[in-house]
Amino acid sequence: MKRKAEKESTRPKNRILRLQFGKMQWAMILFGLMIVVLLFERRNVKYEQSESSLPILNSESFSGPSVQQDPECLLLWDSTQEDSVNAKTEMSAVLSQMKIPFEEQDWEQNKGTASFGYENIILAVNQYEKLGTSLLELFDHIKAGGNMLVLCPPEPDTYLKLVSDKMGIRDVGATRYCVEGLRFKSGFMIGGKDRDIEVSDPFDSALSVTLEEGAAVHIVSADDKEMPLLWEYAYGNGKVVFYNLNFFEKVYRGFYCAAYSLLSDICIWPVINGSAFYIDDFPSPVPAGEGEFIQRDYHMDIKTFYTNVWWPDIEELWKKHGIRYTGLVIEDYSDENQAPFEGNDDLQRFRYFGNKLLDDGGEIGFHGYNHMPLVPEDFDYKNQFDTYRQWKSREDMRLSIEELNRFCTWLFPKEKFQVYVPPSNILSEEGRQILVEDFPQIRAIASIYFPGEFEYSQDFMVSEDGMIETPRIISGYIIGSYMETGAISELNFHYVNSHFQHPDDVLDTDRGVQEGWEKLKNRLTEYTDWLYESAPDIRNLTGSEMAGAVQRYYYLEPRITRQENEIHISLSNFSDEAWLFTRINEGLLESVEGGTAVETADGLYLLKAESSELVLKLTEQTGGD
Repeated sequence: MKRKAEKESTRPKNRILRLQFGKMQWAMILFGLMIVVLLFERRNVKYEQSESSLPILNSESFSGPSVQQDPECLLLWDSTQEDSVNAKTEMSAVLSQMKIPFEEQDWEQNKGTASFGYENIILAVNQYEKLGTSLLELFDHIKAGGNMLVLCPPEPDTYLKLVSDKMGIRDVGATRYCVEGLRFKSGFMIGGKDRDIEVSDPFDSALSVTLEEGAAVHIVSADDKEMPLLWEYAYGNGKVVFYNLNFFEKVYRGFYCAAYSLLSDICIWPVINGSAFYIDDFPSPVPAGEGEFIQRDYHMDIKTFYTNVWWPDIEELWKKHGIRYTGLVIEDYSDENQAPFEGNDDLQRFRYFGNKLLDDGGEIGFHGYNHMPLVPEDFDYKNQFDTYRQWKSREDMRLSIEELNRFCTWLFPKEKFQVYVPPSNILSEEGRQILVEDFPQIRAIASIYFPGEFEYSQDFMVSEDGMIETPRIISGYIIGSYMETGAISELNFHYVNSHFQHPDDVLDTDRGVQEGWEKLKNRLTEYTDWLYESAPDIRNLTGSEMAGAVQRYYYLEPRITRQENEIHISLSNFSDEAWLFTRINEGLLESVEGGTAVETADGLYLLKAESSELVLKLTEQTGGD
């Protein structure tokens, strides 16, 4: 009886235990599922390897014959004048990259012997008294049907007054005008119409002029005076385009290009057509701790902010505009400069962010094992980069990239890693040689467009060793006046946008962090909105696709002939596609054989070539059009 009573007394307890265990079991199962989901999200955001829409081709694909054409343009300059030398340097680069056949003549070395028998003349001489009677001969050539771009505003002397009316100038002041901003009065440049741009480092640069009624003004100073800065004027059967800015640096190359394109009835040049956005130091180790302004605005640490705020906001731009980011990996932020190099085993966030980026159609490239630029021990930083250490040897530089390659290949085995971005855009000749010789999968270097004291500056080109140079033009979240000028300039020169940012821009007071992430994000959004409204047909490319686009642009050689109302374009080294800008100053574009065209600015068409032979048919422009 006692044992039975004991059994009976235990039944309620067993039932309670079973009920409690059942609830705990379901809780454990639910908790386990949550862990699985979390691990899946953080560790294994899967992506399918996507084939590049614009693969980098072998150099043998561009072995067509070089196009030989008579020069259409004379660039006349004066080696004794600094402004003239700078103008000649920049304009030579522009004409070469536009594939315009031209000749240069230094007036100081060829006094009295210059021939003006060219369709277009670029006058980069700023002291007209040196030209003597040749000045009148020059304008006789223009009156008879030639065209001239006045690239250097001349000295306001009696020689200028002798010919000023032939350039659309009614009156010239005795002093120069300080240009503090640019205002676009016409829609002849992409992204410029009804827009003002502040000038960095303004000075007394422009002639103070009053123009004739017949002058067509495109750019003026952004002030109440609205001093004319770029205009065109018909003189006899010819035309004068006057560039009154007197700014001669790389950031204005698109302005020289646009001015030159106004000269002839039609002007055609190859372009890249690509928009690329790079994220340096991404993926990389995420800084620990709290950021002052992140804590102020979001009350969270840096890691949480990166995951829950910064990256979702960056993804929103991808969703809005179809941006395809190229992330550049830093494996470790150590200051190691000598092998052996320890691998980073904290992989969770690398996989999470890297796979998310790839899943969004982006790409992974190399930045560095750490953030030390590839420079040898004798490289002099001149006390400007106190935290950087030079590498002990060439072999140590090579082994650091080898370790980075091992790390990235393990994390992202389907990727090719074809793009390298130098830390702080600094790269020595020795470091570059290592990339070319020891890592043949790296096909492109994406450094910086504008020159600096230490930076590896580039043009869009293919170097003799086969490395494709794909410079980045602007950076950060606050697009200042200088970068804004560069952005407009390159849209009109190469039809390119190239921007880079860093995740830790949101931690740096020099990059505007005190304004708060919301304002920084809005500034970047304003830029991207302007970009895609101004250039809706620009292609979103990854870093390697940008390299493929640069490769096709660089090798392309057009031959252009005119037959009555038809323009015939033959393209040497045409592979699978080509893009060209076509400026039509006289007539209207009626049709395109062998391609398609869309108007991107007033009279400026983006031409897609679908074969190596194209025919543009023009019609006369009637009154009122």
